[in-house]
Amino acid sequence: MRRENGKDLEVLTFGLEGEVFAVEAESVREILDLVSVTDVPNSRPFVSGLINVRGKIVPLADLHIRFGMAPFNQSVDTRVVVIEVPLAGEPTTVGIIADKVFEVTNLIDASIEEAPDIGLKWRREFISGIGKRAEDFVIVLDMERIFAMGDTETVAQAEAAAKNHS
Repeated sequence: MRRENGKDLEVLTFGLEGEVFAVEAESVREILDLVSVTDVPNSRPFVSGLINVRGKIVPLADLHIRFGMAPFNQSVDTRVVVIEVPLAGEPTTVGIIADKVFEVTNLIDASIEEAPDIGLKWRREFISGIGKRAEDFVIVLDMERIFAMGDTETVAQAEAAAKNHS
């Protein structure tokens, strides 16, 4: 995943089941403690709830489920990362659950590589690249694809429910 401009990539790193993931920092709007979640009937497990973020109803996604992990277990470190993701050409605000949020950091462009075709636990198309920071690998997620591939209707259902709750 070489960046066109050759610049380092600023990311927010967070943990899911002991793995370190990252999203581009420019997409992050805020980080919240886990708040009350309203279930959305008949929704898919990946985006099954709504949260209130400063008076705005926002769909909440559990990446654990999207990646085939066990659903999250709430702890004192659980956070909601509120991000903006382009869906169908429109910026869409969503929350994602993180077991723990680590830091905003830079990944050196030269350290970011394409995801290999084999040896991954997750679908390759969900990964923008894999970076190395110190001795750890950081999996940079392609949030647009995660939300668009096969589950676009899930986010749309949650947004529709949010409008009905307004």
